Amino acid sequence: MTESTVLIDPRSDEMIANDQASQWRLMWMAFLRHKLAVASALVVLLFYIIGMFAEFLAPFDPGSTSSPHVYHPPQAIHFIDVDTDGGWALRPYVDAMTMKRDPISLQSNFATDPERKIYLSFFGEGAPYTMWGVLNSNRHFLTTSDPTERFYLFGADRLGRDVLSRTIHGTRVSMSIGLAGVTLSLIIGLVLGGLSGYYGGTLDMVVQRVVELILSLPTIPIWLGLSAAMPQDWPPMTRYLAITAILSLVGWTELARVVRGRFLALRTEDFVVAARLDGGSQSRIIFRHMMPSVLSHVIASVTLAIPAMIIAETALSFLGVGLMPPTISWGVLLKEAQNVRSIAQAPWLFVPGVAVCLAVLSLNFLGDGLRDAADPYANEGR
Repeated sequence: MTESTVLIDPRSDEMIANDQASQWRLMWMAFLRHKLAVASALVVLLFYIIGMFAEFLAPFDPGSTSSPHVYHPPQAIHFIDVDTDGGWALRPYVDAMTMKRDPISLQSNFATDPERKIYLSFFGEGAPYTMWGVLNSNRHFLTTSDPTERFYLFGADRLGRDVLSRTIHGTRVSMSIGLAGVTLSLIIGLVLGGLSGYYGGTLDMVVQRVVELILSLPTIPIWLGLSAAMPQDWPPMTRYLAITAILSLVGWTELARVVRGRFLALRTEDFVVAARLDGGSQSRIIFRHMMPSVLSHVIASVTLAIPAMIIAETALSFLGVGLMPPTISWGVLLKEAQNVRSIAQAPWLFVPGVAVCLAVLSLNFLGDGLRDAADPYANEGR
């Protein structure tokens, strides 16, 4: 009887599993090793959750004003309530503040009122709202126990409106305009870039000359000119869609160049030539064989393009030619901080700017992580 020879693979189980994994599986594992990108993805997801449930998460109606609370400073939340007898209870509250006007300068100053506390309630009743145009409710994640009271975690603006509630509602518009604009740019860039790279010839020359013409134009003046050409009496939704279209029509060129370059490299690959010789239709070759190889790079490019859209909308709205009140976006909110009086008296009006920086940085780190995960050469040494 002869003994059978057992072949033992000297490679580790992890290396064998990597060889058997699909391209998307390898990309996902490489992305998980990028800790900063994973943390940024959680921050981006949090922003979109806030935007989706803005009415529920905002303590008050973003448009409600309060003349006694003009430029009300931020208040800190206390979770342990200590009474005069030394007892304590787990009950969130903020210290009430009263306004006193300086008799000489006539400037309003807020001072803490030690005799009064404003108690807060989770999932309490507040201003009624309609979420997504379907769900009617008056429950808020955090609001005051007494509906007549107000609190300001991020302070108030020149009309006594809650900056926190307005920033939360602005998250929906600013984050969605970046996503919607990139989606439209993605469609234009994939179609024109793919056709240009696959067919080449006259079509490639025409598309590339159009791309170079758009890239040669100064971006900000083009945005300003197109935005200023919009009628001022357009309703907020129409203006929102128009701003999205403007940003998309200017921002598709980089993606089209990326897709064209990838298609030029792929159309001579063996698997594409084999599919063509096998009688596959052009649409099948493009969408079934070539597009999956480009998709990972497209995802990374799209992720890096979203922050550019957000900054563009913020800049246009800040300059007064983008979105207009009553629409609430981060750019519209930052317009409140354009004068020196606001900077000196109410520095908390820059809170939407902090949200812009955090969102843009998170999206950039996320895009870097996706780009590294999609690049096979970046993962060879890992």
